[in-house]
Amino acid sequence: MLMQHIETARAEDDIITDLAFTGEQLTGSDLSRLHLHRVSFSKCRFTKCDFTATRFLSVTFKNCDFANCSFSDSFWKQSTIDDCKGNGADLSQSTCKEMTLQSSCFDYANFSKSQWDSAVISGCSFKESFWSEVRFKKLRLEKAVFSGADFFKTSLKDVDFSDCKIDGIMVSETFKELRGAKINFVQCSEIARLLGIKII
Repeated sequence: MLMQHIETARAEDDIITDLAFTGEQLTGSDLSRLHLHRVSFSKCRFTKCDFTATRFLSVTFKNCDFANCSFSDSFWKQSTIDDCKGNGADLSQSTCKEMTLQSSCFDYANFSKSQWDSAVISGCSFKESFWSEVRFKKLRLEKAVFSGADFFKTSLKDVDFSDCKIDGIMVSETFKELRGAKINFVQCSEIARLLGIKII
């Protein structure tokens, strides 16, 4: 059913709106440059699919798998990703406004050069993920895992990591990315090791 709506959108105005999809499975499909508005996906699986430059407005992904799919240059607003698998996904240069990510896994995913405004991330894993040259504004983090994540050239000022895991994160040699970041007392020892400081 989803492919039929995609084909119709391609033939008309590239817009898919006010629909719900459950249990869909697509492989190698082109969903790039579509406009999705008030659309929900539940228990869907996308394998090697291309969502490049697609717009997601009030869209919900629930219990879906889109690992290794491309969402580069995509736009998200007032959308939710809940209990999903996005390992290795490419969200580079994407824009995420008023977005919610919860209970999902994005290990090894690429968020480089993305922009986040008024987003909430809760209970998600981003192990070994890439966040270089990212811009954060009013980001709220809750119990997120950023172990081994790369924040090269990304200002973490005012980002509150105190409820997160940040062991092994990577920054530039000047450590300027960490200036103004908020961490808890336990995390201080991890940051100290990153800076080459020995605590005795």
